Amino acid sequence: MTIETLSGTAKPPQIRAVIMDYGEVLCFLPSSQHIERFAQIFRMDPRTFLPIYLQSRAAYDRGDLLPAEYWDEFAAQVGVNIDAHALEDIRRLDIEMWCQHNEPMIRWVEEIRSAGFTTAIMSNMPLDLVAHLRTNFPWIGNFDHHIFSAEVRSIKPEPGIYQHCISAVGVKPAEALFIDDRDENLNQARIAGIRTLRFQSIPKLREDLQALGFTILPR
Repeated sequence: MTIETLSGTAKPPQIRAVIMDYGEVLCFLPSSQHIERFAQIFRMDPRTFLPIYLQSRAAYDRGDLLPAEYWDEFAAQVGVNIDAHALEDIRRLDIEMWCQHNEPMIRWVEEIRSAGFTTAIMSNMPLDLVAHLRTNFPWIGNFDHHIFSAEVRSIKPEPGIYQHCISAVGVKPAEALFIDDRDENLNQARIAGIRTLRFQSIPKLREDLQALGFTILPR
């Protein structure tokens, strides 16, 4: 468990806002079928696709590149060419593979918001996926605030996106709890004074929330 440690014996501030990552928290990693499809398109070993893909996303997630620019750069990196027809298929597949949602976590968001907590989603996400989520998944409305990297032009773990998020939720950093699956994102949140939990599984999250004294648990 990764929880901000507060010095002294004073009682930690009450949590008033819960902030969640999207990828690998509210949704699952891409399936092997999606990865194999991408590997076919780019004529590469499926085992190498996801690491290269994840490492190449920063500029795209920040909104610095349009979809065609990003995928042209990705294709050049792996040594292939793509045409306009292939680009549209790639864009659809890229959205589809990040829409396998973790339903118990989505239900939990609704529960904590109904209990009076401010909720926010803070995710590195390109505009294509942002638009798809808002259009197709009503549960996104259970988040009071949407902090998407391509809209605020800053990605985790850059300090700016955390500052934007805390300003949006309107609480002190120590009154916010941030749940993410990556240590580098959690480390920067702690530097900003935000309390953190690393998401590994729902049973582990339940255990960590209980240790924190948070009584509304995902089921």
